[in-house]
Amino acid sequence: MNPQLPKFKMIGLEIVELRTTGLKPALVFAIVLLAAWLPSVAYPPAPADSARASSCGAAEYHGFDFWVGDWNIFDVDNPETLVARTRVDHILDGCVLLEDYQGTDGLHGESFTVYDARRQAWHQTWVTNRGVLLVIEGKMQSGEMILGGISHPSDGKDKEKYVRGVWKPVTGGVRQTAVTSTDGGKTWNPWFDLMFRPATSGTSTTSTNASSNDKAIITGLDTQYQAAVKNNDATTMDQILADDFVLVTGSGRTFSKTDLLDEARNRRIAYEYQEDSEQTVRVWGDTAVVTAKLWERGTENGKPFDYTVWFSDTYVRTSTGWRYEFGQSSLPLPK
Repeated sequence: MNPQLPKFKMIGLEIVELRTTGLKPALVFAIVLLAAWLPSVAYPPAPADSARASSCGAAEYHGFDFWVGDWNIFDVDNPETLVARTRVDHILDGCVLLEDYQGTDGLHGESFTVYDARRQAWHQTWVTNRGVLLVIEGKMQSGEMILGGISHPSDGKDKEKYVRGVWKPVTGGVRQTAVTSTDGGKTWNPWFDLMFRPATSGTSTTSTNASSNDKAIITGLDTQYQAAVKNNDATTMDQILADDFVLVTGSGRTFSKTDLLDEARNRRIAYEYQEDSEQTVRVWGDTAVVTAKLWERGTENGKPFDYTVWFSDTYVRTSTGWRYEFGQSSLPLPK
């Protein structure tokens, strides 16, 4: 039997084959007509792979991509002692992030993280080999992933507590911090402060996996830098910019790291919008270049401005992680 043929269609044809068993001609004729009509009925075709792959292709589904990679985890206060090995991968056609956590203390946990477009929120479910279940949700804010929820104790003895975790791309990897509250969020206490560093397994930094990991880090780092500029956050800018950083504009003017930090601290510019689009990240070993179109609107010394420029940002890998080394922007594009 042809497995692609509907079963009821085959039954109709098989009935026709019984025409020699004494059926009346009128009945046989009716069955033949039914069999002739049935071929027009078919199951709907399965969706193409390309359609499935593109269902989560929009940018909002990839705000957490900076976490994708193979990581060694260290406590920030004890940076030389390995806490865990973690791998974060895309699964289900890129719609879900799967985390596989292997702690040095025997803790094994996995989490599934997905973007819920209907509610415009991120959702994560975390489970462990010790019976722990944690469900947290939240959003991207200023280049950081902030998720929170209620932790239910597995033994039922301890109090329920509020949990809030923050993931952000930083120089050298990803930093994850968490705090807890047992009074409904009135006061918070530190839980952990971890640093994710790219794991090295003897492969070249130009390998496919390492390049993909670096690309995710640079994407998140550049997004974090743009958010820091918009908010005049000189502290974050100082962490990302290289000491010998130089920015060259389309008019030929140059700015140093000191110039940009002073500008942020003085709040000479107030941004209403500082958004980029058409972002592309390219990595060559220890060098990465980000190109994008940037729309800026706000006031400078009280005078309004509104323009769009193309820019390129060059990042260089150093002993302390990736640093923003050189920037170049075009003249404002025609309206």
